[in-house]
Amino acid sequence: MTNGSAATLPLSLELGWPSYQQITVDRWRGGQHEQLQDTIAEEVPISLIYNGVPHVVMLATPTNLEEFALGFSITEGIIKNPQELLSARIYNRSNGIEVQLKVPEHRFQGLADKGRNLTGRTGCGLCGASTLKQAIRQPNPVSGSLTLSAAELRSALTDIKQHQKLNQLTGAVHAAAWAVPGQGILDIREDVGRHNALDKLIGFLLRTGKDLSAGFIIVTSRASYEMVQKTAWVGITLLAAISAPTGLAIRLADEAGLTLIGFARDDQHVVYTHPQRLTHNH
Repeated sequence: MTNGSAATLPLSLELGWPSYQQITVDRWRGGQHEQLQDTIAEEVPISLIYNGVPHVVMLATPTNLEEFALGFSITEGIIKNPQELLSARIYNRSNGIEVQLKVPEHRFQGLADKGRNLTGRTGCGLCGASTLKQAIRQPNPVSGSLTLSAAELRSALTDIKQHQKLNQLTGAVHAAAWAVPGQGILDIREDVGRHNALDKLIGFLLRTGKDLSAGFIIVTSRASYEMVQKTAWVGITLLAAISAPTGLAIRLADEAGLTLIGFARDDQHVVYTHPQRLTHNH
């Protein structure tokens, strides 16, 4: 950073919060120094408020927030379908963003009875869970006739980088992409938090009425338990991650009937569960 001042980011923005900022930095490479402009991903507190009561504060990229709220509400089991998100209003504040959500009273009461709330991290997996039963939620088994060739998977993995516009600028965000065999990557969402990116994508898919049995998800992160759980929760049958899965994620995917692929790169992949959906031409 230059003199400790040129890199100072504004804490309050009257016209809202951008997804990135440009700052002046000092770069050293090969023993050579240069001063240049660098693009930095923003991380903004996002407060989700249900029926007037704060539930969770997430640190997230301030884009696609209605989709994020819907995806989070569904995958966390707060509501059962998109129609139960009765309204979503977004308010810029000096220290972050409030997303005020209205859900049916019985859904809100169920949320209140669980006593779940959380403040803090860049995305979260077991958001606000205070008991083991709340934390480890078993989704219904997924089903569907999806089949995907290894060549189609490789093609999608090759293409995903060109769709990651914010990451091209900053190198600091995760992505979750929706792809359909024969069509490639159709939609993508990015966020500083991997769970947030997935919730944004799922919210988009649900809001637009996509056939979730027709495609699969690629995430540019590891496949933790929560990523598998969110994917299976909405009935998607295949999740490919560019990094490793955890043991708990593998067990959940196996029990849920989800095909879990890890270390998915241009020229390799490892299938951990339900390999019947991925075909290989030898």
